[in-house]
Amino acid sequence: MKSDIEIARSIELKKIKQVAESVGIPREEVENYGRYIAKIPEHLIDEERVRKSNLILVTAITATKAGIGKTTVSIGLALGLNKIGKKAVVALREPSLGPCFGMKGGAAGGGYAQVLPMEKINLHFTGDFHAVTSAHNMISALLDNYIYQHQADGFRLKEIIWRRVLDVNDRSLRSVVTGLGPRTNGVTLESGFDITPASEIMAILCMASDTEDLRRRIENIILGFTYDDRPFTVKDLGVAGAITVLLKDAIHPNLVQTTEGTAAFVHGGPFANIAHGCNSLLATKMAMTFGDYVVTEAGFGADLGAEKFYNIKCRRSGLQPRLTVIVATAQGLKMHGGVSLDRIKEPNMEGLRQGFGNLDKHVRNLRYFGQTVVVAFNRFASDTDEEVEAIRRHCEEKLKVGFAINDAFARGGEGAVDLAQLVVDTIERQPSEPLQLTYEDNDTVQEKIEKVACRLYGASVVTYSSASRKMIKLIERMGISHYSICIAKTQYSFSADPKIYGAVDNFEFHIKDIVINNGAEMLVVIAGEILRMPGLPKSPQAERIDIVDGLIEGLS
Repeated sequence: MKSDIEIARSIELKKIKQVAESVGIPREEVENYGRYIAKIPEHLIDEERVRKSNLILVTAITATKAGIGKTTVSIGLALGLNKIGKKAVVALREPSLGPCFGMKGGAAGGGYAQVLPMEKINLHFTGDFHAVTSAHNMISALLDNYIYQHQADGFRLKEIIWRRVLDVNDRSLRSVVTGLGPRTNGVTLESGFDITPASEIMAILCMASDTEDLRRRIENIILGFTYDDRPFTVKDLGVAGAITVLLKDAIHPNLVQTTEGTAAFVHGGPFANIAHGCNSLLATKMAMTFGDYVVTEAGFGADLGAEKFYNIKCRRSGLQPRLTVIVATAQGLKMHGGVSLDRIKEPNMEGLRQGFGNLDKHVRNLRYFGQTVVVAFNRFASDTDEEVEAIRRHCEEKLKVGFAINDAFARGGEGAVDLAQLVVDTIERQPSEPLQLTYEDNDTVQEKIEKVACRLYGASVVTYSSASRKMIKLIERMGISHYSICIAKTQYSFSADPKIYGAVDNFEFHIKDIVINNGAEMLVVIAGEILRMPGLPKSPQAERIDIVDGLIEGLS
């Protein structure tokens, strides 16, 4: 079979205004970024249409290093829905350069279920990530300058919590010292870098309801604390307007197309293991304005992405998914059943059955939220008919959930027709109940953490470092305990230990620290040894990326 990039190049793309017109977006509202990419202004969102649209969340079993293919299934489902005569749109996150050149490679779907133009989406796209990076680091520079210029006035901050960001997996910058050298280089301070998807600016961009709300949230960002324990914010710095200017274009959703010309909104890119893992609220609502069925995804497994989609994004926006699709693979189930990574392509019925526990636990959790669930089996060439049939029987007989094979990678929309029909029939027959959220706004911070960790992850006890206990007291003192929590933990396990696969229960869940995202109105709870600046692997994907005869190679 052709590579992803070869398939992408073989597709004759529609001009982006044609794609826009196909779903009812007026040509005059399309702001072109070349022939095949556009920004669509936020004012086109119609809340009445949003309420009528069928929102479908795609999530997955716990991630494995072999990959699950959630984005491919999301795109494929939208293709399949259009194949059966439905007006469907897909809403996804933007890829980050860090994983694209590091561990993952391209992140725009795969095979015949991609969003295009693939190379541009995987690289600089419309510059949204650069805008977030610039806005974040502009605040850092202006804060350092404020401290430098006001030294003589006696201005000091007891603690600075605002770090810097970069969309590159650069482990050497996790902790740094700034201002070294002559006095004119500024005040010597400790700082560090997170990856751009972990930036609070990224979270704000994805949670903002409009430009006015974007500015309000930027003003509320806490940069540090004075010696009398007063928060020092961007509003105190007096630069919220300037930062909003840097994001004035980035806030508008990006319109592209799939391999079959389906409209796709690709906007925002927080990771689900270190942030809230969902595309922007504006992109989702824009898709729902112009699509009768909207497919969106949340990052990594359901314990991370889906939980945050419901407890953060839906809680604050009022969105209600009509259905949740959980993606499973035979390889992933075998890995969770104890089969080593280098042997998961080999037939192993016992390992497969042992891995069912991971799927079962995710389905139980999704039902806890009141969601109707169907399983999309993402088929790989190495899967045997016996394995596929065993998974089907398990889903239909034990779990009592719908099951369909997704073959969109190899066959495009035609390979997702069965899944699409199952989704439509299930929504018509048994749509999800109103969302049942895991915690209440007025719960304490500890109650929120423990409800997620114990009810969803399976922890038996939650322990706290002295730093996290100190932060909880500060949060209570500031009167912001009502914020949603965003747990940052490994994507490879229900626990905080990336080596414990399967459906682990009765473990200790340790909270290392809590970061206040006052503008995003969430508390980032750091569990275990998760890092917000990933490193590069021994053989990064960058070693395989090149330009050959003017064409980009190695992105997938």
